[in-house]
Amino acid sequence: MKKLFIIIFLLLGIFIPSYAADDNKAILPSETGIVESIKYEDAEDLNQGEQTTKQVVTVKVLTGNFKGTERMIDNMLTGNPAYDIQLSKGDKVVLHVEPTSDTVSTPDDVDFFIADIKRDNQIFIFTGIFFILLLFIGKKKGLTSIISIISTIALIFLMLMPMILNGFCPIASAVLTGILSTVITIYLVGGFNSKSSAAIIGTALSLIFAGGLSMLAIYFAHLTGFAGEENMFLYTARPDLSFTGILSASMIIGALGALMDTAVSIASTVNEIYETDRTLSIKQLFKSGMNVGRDIIGTMSNTLILVYLGSSLPLVLLSSNIDMNKFFNLNQVATEILSALIGSIAILFCVPVTAVIAAYLIKKQKEKIHFNFDTEKETN
Repeated sequence: MKKLFIIIFLLLGIFIPSYAADDNKAILPSETGIVESIKYEDAEDLNQGEQTTKQVVTVKVLTGNFKGTERMIDNMLTGNPAYDIQLSKGDKVVLHVEPTSDTVSTPDDVDFFIADIKRDNQIFIFTGIFFILLLFIGKKKGLTSIISIISTIALIFLMLMPMILNGFCPIASAVLTGILSTVITIYLVGGFNSKSSAAIIGTALSLIFAGGLSMLAIYFAHLTGFAGEENMFLYTARPDLSFTGILSASMIIGALGALMDTAVSIASTVNEIYETDRTLSIKQLFKSGMNVGRDIIGTMSNTLILVYLGSSLPLVLLSSNIDMNKFFNLNQVATEILSALIGSIAILFCVPVTAVIAAYLIKKQKEKIHFNFDTEKETN
C-alpha cells in the first residue's frame, strides 16, 4: 500500500502542469503603506451629479524599492459600501503599483493606487489560534490534520488552478485533485490499512458520481456558471475558460469534505465492529455500516445545506423582496440550491458504497492477517 501511495505521488508530479513564466510582462508587485493623514473634498461633478466625497490620502510606503516615500492618493467615496474603502489615519493599506515609463528607477516613474485595506495580519492571527488549538486538543492527530489541510490547500493552488488555467477539463481536474487530497488526508490521519483504503475508495467513487451529477444538473437547468461578480471578472481576463466546467468543479470540491467525513466514519465503525466480533460476515458488517450511515446522512446533509445557506444569506434575504417564482429561477439561486443538493445526493451515494467496500476489505484483510499469523505460529 505504501508503494502504491508513492507511485501515485510520482505519477501526479509528472502530470501536474506548471505556470510558464512570462519575462516580457512588467508587472510590479503590490506594496504596503500606512495612512498618515486624510483630507476630505467634495467631488460632485465626478459621479454624474451624485454626491461623492473624495479622500485625499497621504500614504507612506512601507515596503519595496520606494520604502519611506510619501504619496498623495485620491480615494473616492461614492456611498456604495460594496466598492468604497473607508480609511482612517493609521490604517495599513495595500498599494497597487503601475509603471508610468519603461524604466522604473525613481518614485516619479510609478503611480500608486489604494487597492484595499491590509487584512492579512488578522488572517495570520486567527490561523495561528486555530493551529494552536488543533495541536493542543488533537495532539499527534492535530499535527497530521494540519499537514493534510496544508496539502489540500497546496493541491488546489498548485495543481487544480494550473490545470484549469492551462486548458485541462475542470471536472476531471477537480476529481483528480479531490482524490489525491483524500488519499493524503485519510492515510495521514488513519494510517495505511484496509479501513483507510475503504474510505478512500468510497470517497473517490462518490466524487466521480458527484461530477457526473453536476454535469447533468448544469445541462438540464441551463446554468451559465456566472453566479457571482467574480465570474465576470474572470471572464474578462480569461474568456476562453469553460465556466460551466468551473461551476461543476466548485460543486465537487465543495462536497469533498463532507464525503470524506462520511466515508471515514462508516469505515471506522465497520472496523471497530469487526474488531469486537470477528465472527460477523460481510453482509452483517455491511448492515452495521448502513445503520451508522443512516444516522450520518441527516447530520451531514444538513451541514452541507447550512454551509451553502450561510454563504448565500443575502440571497435568502432577497427572497422577501421578490416574487418567489422569479426568485427560485434566478441563475444564482438555482446554482446554490443545486450545489447543496448535489453534495447531499453524493453523501447518500457514499454511504452504501463505503459500507460494502469497508465490509469486504476489512473482513478479507483481517482474515488474511490472522491466517498468516496462525500459519507462522504452527511452523514455529
